[in-house]
Amino acid sequence: MASLNKVMIIGNLGRDPEMRFTANGDAMATFSVACNRRFQTRDGDQREETEWVRVVLWRRLAEIAGQYLQRGSQVYIEGRLQTRSWEDQQGQTRYMTEVVGQQMQMLGSRGGGGDFSGGGGGYQSPPDDMGGGPDAGDMPFE
Repeated sequence: MASLNKVMIIGNLGRDPEMRFTANGDAMATFSVACNRRFQTRDGDQREETEWVRVVLWRRLAEIAGQYLQRGSQVYIEGRLQTRSWEDQQGQTRYMTEVVGQQMQMLGSRGGGGDFSGGGGGYQSPPDDMGGGPDAGDMPFE
């Protein structure tokens, strides 16, 4: 049976992207996106919840994010979920789930509205089997 691991989010960056580079020079950008949900309770009160989603971008897509995105930018990210683990300084196994972005589109006036999703001169990360980013499982990034 086939399976699917696909995530689509729209939200605003909570801070500027953090750029890093692997030993072989691959760019990596990480940032968190605030996704808001508004709803009405059974009592009729309006509520809003914010879910923070950690995003990782690789190579050229990471470089574009580092250059054009900033805190408050509205962005659309499409990618896949990845959970990785590492051992902290106390010997505890820690886990982190993040979205590995494969397409990005900047939305709103702050981001300039550029499309980096593979069409019209944009960019889309290559599939994993073609080197879509190193395995971050052994990288202690937080």
